[in-house]
Amino acid sequence: MAVKRRYQSARRQDQARQTRRAILEAAGRLFVDPGYAATPLTAVAAEAGVAIQTVYAVFGGKRQLLSELVDVTVAGDDEPLSLPDRPFVADIRALADPRAKLERYARHLTETHARQADVMIALAGAATADPDAAAIWRKNIEERRRGMAMFAAELAATGRLRPGHDAGSVADVLWLAMDVRNYDWLVRQRGWSPERYQRWYVDSVAGAILDTP
Repeated sequence: MAVKRRYQSARRQDQARQTRRAILEAAGRLFVDPGYAATPLTAVAAEAGVAIQTVYAVFGGKRQLLSELVDVTVAGDDEPLSLPDRPFVADIRALADPRAKLERYARHLTETHARQADVMIALAGAATADPDAAAIWRKNIEERRRGMAMFAAELAATGRLRPGHDAGSVADVLWLAMDVRNYDWLVRQRGWSPERYQRWYVDSVAGAILDTP
């Protein structure tokens, strides 16, 4: 009986994950087009093939659904791993050369932007008119700033910053350079390849913050 209960519990957990994923995917499509403000939760439920009560049971409301959609889209999964525990962070920390650190981050950033651009551009637009979207956009900005502050400290520890820079000003440069709207303009609007975007990021940031060896 214990084995059967464990099996049933695992099956329910798997079904719950699938339901959650279906709702997030539906929200990801509809919050982009026709947009967050124009999409009621009933439309998300219909798109996901679930009852509206299920959406409320899983996410509580529209704002929380948008918040979790942004988090999952940025991370690429719903694993409970904080930023410092992500594999790409360990890769960056293992590198001694600051430009190599930027190159490793550029690969991660390009992969992230390819996944999140639609949702984040839609969120930026919704934030101009919707208070909930604006709050989530501000939260994302603050999280990005904290992440770039950690990266700036990592780069500063190499002793290779250009004179006049410190960890704070480096975080400013990193925060500006990693904005998804740069990727949207260069890759999606202007047709740059992801590889060219990565080179642009590394060359631009290294030229701005790193001292010549």
